[in-house]
Amino acid sequence: MATFYKDTRQVYRVRELDRFPWLDYGFGTRASGAWAEGPRVLLRQVHSAVCLRVDRVPRERPAGDALLTATPGLLLAIRTADCLPILIVDPRRPAVAAVHAGWRGTALAVSARTVQALARDFASRPEELEVAIGPGIGACCYQVGPEVARQFGAWLPELAEAAGPVRLDLAEVNRRQLIQAGVPPANLHVGAACTACSAAEFCSFRRERSKAGRMLSAIGIRPR
Repeated sequence: MATFYKDTRQVYRVRELDRFPWLDYGFGTRASGAWAEGPRVLLRQVHSAVCLRVDRVPRERPAGDALLTATPGLLLAIRTADCLPILIVDPRRPAVAAVHAGWRGTALAVSARTVQALARDFASRPEELEVAIGPGIGACCYQVGPEVARQFGAWLPELAEAAGPVRLDLAEVNRRQLIQAGVPPANLHVGAACTACSAAEFCSFRRERSKAGRMLSAIGIRPR
């Protein structure tokens, strides 16, 4: 399990990623607001597996669910309220990626596709990547119907023939997808809190429905 902790901005960080002094990153909470400073790229998130490379801030928000860059000074940001924010680091290139993984994007293996996009665009090696899976709804609170659960049978075989409601562990599905994509288990940093369990700390669509806010998570390479 990774070591998640909150800094003075009420932003969650991961000690295993702090060893990269050039890395700017964090997982936002209800109290942190729009904490990420500097040029920031936000997506029009559409619950897809579309991965987009950006080298500058675009005029309009692109549609997709993953961003990647090797441009210093550019922050890749996503907003979540139960979906998983996943931040990926290539320490050799360096390059970074931010992923929005709800159940639809996870069923399309958006995190694994982002690993493939990093390899394609920046010659990143999956075995060298470091990945942190941030706060999202946990299996403790996320019940789905069998028609949804069966879509994850390739990664959780016990769900292949689900006939009733299932407690779905999105973080575990993404972890297995990333391992299949070549990321070593030791480089996968998981263990963040469930967003639906803590109303004081996290926004949760499952808990608050249309009144739910969104939390900002971001990653970037500090300017040289």
